[in-house]
Amino acid sequence: MDTHPFLEKLLDGMEAEWKPLGEVVKGRCGKRLVKSQLADSGDFAVFQNSMKPLGYYHESNVSPGSAFIICGGAAGEIGYSDFPFWAADDVYYFLPPERVLSKYLYYWLLTQRDKITAQVRRASVPRLSKVFIDRFSFPIPCPDNPEKSLAIQNEIVRILDKFTELTAELTAELTAELTVRKKQYKYYREKLLTFGEDVLWVPISEVFHLKNGYTPSRAKQEFWEDGTVPWFRMDDIRQNGHILGHSLQKISKSAIKGGKLFPANSLIFATSATVGKHALISVPYLSNQRFTNLSVKEKYRDTFADRFLFYYGFLISDWCKKNTKKSSFPSVNMNGFRKFKIPIPYPDNPERSLAEQARIVAILDKFDALTISLTDGLSREIELSQKQYEYYRDLLLNFPKPEKDAA
Repeated sequence: MDTHPFLEKLLDGMEAEWKPLGEVVKGRCGKRLVKSQLADSGDFAVFQNSMKPLGYYHESNVSPGSAFIICGGAAGEIGYSDFPFWAADDVYYFLPPERVLSKYLYYWLLTQRDKITAQVRRASVPRLSKVFIDRFSFPIPCPDNPEKSLAIQNEIVRILDKFTELTAELTAELTAELTVRKKQYKYYREKLLTFGEDVLWVPISEVFHLKNGYTPSRAKQEFWEDGTVPWFRMDDIRQNGHILGHSLQKISKSAIKGGKLFPANSLIFATSATVGKHALISVPYLSNQRFTNLSVKEKYRDTFADRFLFYYGFLISDWCKKNTKKSSFPSVNMNGFRKFKIPIPYPDNPERSLAEQARIVAILDKFDALTISLTDGLSREIELSQKQYEYYRDLLLNFPKPEKDAA
């Protein structure tokens, strides 16, 4: 539905008075609480340096229906709360003004996010100046008619609330659909990789050479300049998936210990920190120390298809997550990991065994491609919905400035 005529009618002939934000709305800094004062749950969330609550407190110092900006840490983040909360000293919140709706202020601030974040001072802890916020030029529609001004603000808020609601609903629906598809994929993957009779189970330590990755010394600049050797980290899996041929970072040949790389078509498993993630690496490479690298021994190179081992890796990953030592630094029970068994279907008939592995891989490749396609498609739909919302938000709040202030 084309809403432009409606918006044009709403905004037709509207004038706005631009004033420094600090003259229209009173901002206040919150008050820091020490860690011992915080609880894991409670009536009032405590915001300090991000939009994620630092903890909970038995009192609030900000009334419901307030807009605020984070000024330290995630500096420049803009928030609004329908509920009372406790603002710590890195939170700059706005007292409800007489001539301006707090939600209108919040939506308008979102249109200025780029300008606000551009003023963040990048240091060990990013900071945003409260003086800059107070000087920010802010529009009051229909300044000579307070009643009409509030009515216009109300209508803008109503429209944007609806867009926000629809965008959130669409995101929730698409995310739920993707979750269902992933569960279906996991179900069929586990079903295809469950074997009964006529199978030989071989421990991981018999099938693979197991070696830890490492990080070359950061103190030696020559290890990191003009690198040509792929060096994989968890970020590679997060950004590029489970089958990798290119790394985000490369190191120089001089950084290779003993001059040896892990061979192509090895598997990497995160056995510490973010436990359970794994990938198939299609090129000779190195990895950091969070990964255990599994390279097929010569004896079994003609026994297994690489992608069959990759898909079976999802079951190994599930085992890793269930067999992790709980401590300040999670790590997998490596004795159990080495004993985890890999199936060889039809072990007395190598040709049939590889054919069965190929059949399983072909089916799972199709499931994998469908899941990736669905993920990409849903991500695009969510992104388009968000862009549509931002377009109408900016359109509704794009008041003309006097020529002297237009720059």
